Amino acid sequence: MTGHLTTPAAALADALPDWVTLLRAPNPGPMTLDGTNTWLLRAPGRDETVVVDPGPADEEHLARIAAHAPIGFVLITHGHPDHTDGSRRLAELLGGVPVLAADPAHTIDAEPLVEPWESFGGFGFLIDLVPTPGHTADSVCFLVEHEDERVVLTGDTILGRGTTVVAHPDGDLGEYLVSLGRLSAYRGVTALPGHGPALADCGAAADYYLAHRRARLDQVRAAVAAGDTTAAEVVARVYADVDRSLWWAAEWSVRAQLEYLGVTPRESGGAEARLDQP
Repeated sequence: MTGHLTTPAAALADALPDWVTLLRAPNPGPMTLDGTNTWLLRAPGRDETVVVDPGPADEEHLARIAAHAPIGFVLITHGHPDHTDGSRRLAELLGGVPVLAADPAHTIDAEPLVEPWESFGGFGFLIDLVPTPGHTADSVCFLVEHEDERVVLTGDTILGRGTTVVAHPDGDLGEYLVSLGRLSAYRGVTALPGHGPALADCGAAADYYLAHRRARLDQVRAAVAAGDTTAAEVVARVYADVDRSLWWAAEWSVRAQLEYLGVTPRESGGAEARLDQP
């Protein structure tokens, strides 16, 4: 049986490239860990900074980001408010700056990032768009290269501590497993997550996440076989080691797991759960 993962999924990074700076937003909590990570990338010898995930609409945090101007552009890993609410205000503080996201709703003065594996350069970096839907439908990661150094900005697809939720119904477990498989290819590449500390090996973290997810699926299968017929019942059995204040979030993941397994959970007054055979 797998337990609730609260530790890093891979070794912590000993050091970051000298062109990477972390500004952590002051929004700690059960879902944000120490707070949302805003990553600043500035290539040696260049004036412009690339910002990844401005975070919440906190004036002090946004002012700290703006102090690193000029900003070339802003990248968004996914549209959850703790990563994007500050985008428009930051653009205002900077007198207008492109904000690039997969979802048009979070794109400002730019075209949405709609081409999987798109490569684009700028300000001393080569940046590859890595499609990683699953946590949310619009989740992407960014592989950033400068000379012989590489990092992967993982947003909430891989966290610095613990695991992330699959935010059903927007998130999809099948897509998430495929996305983790993609990230497992980045062996020895530093992962810069949306929350928590940087990890030394993106590929190793992805492998750990895959094993954890598969173990959880086995637990959910067992819960259904034992007679649990609602998502809440599955949560109570499978996530019994998780603080009850987080069970609402665990239910997102359970609904995604049940959908992936072909299970139709009973809602209030509904039919019993069943496991569809392939």
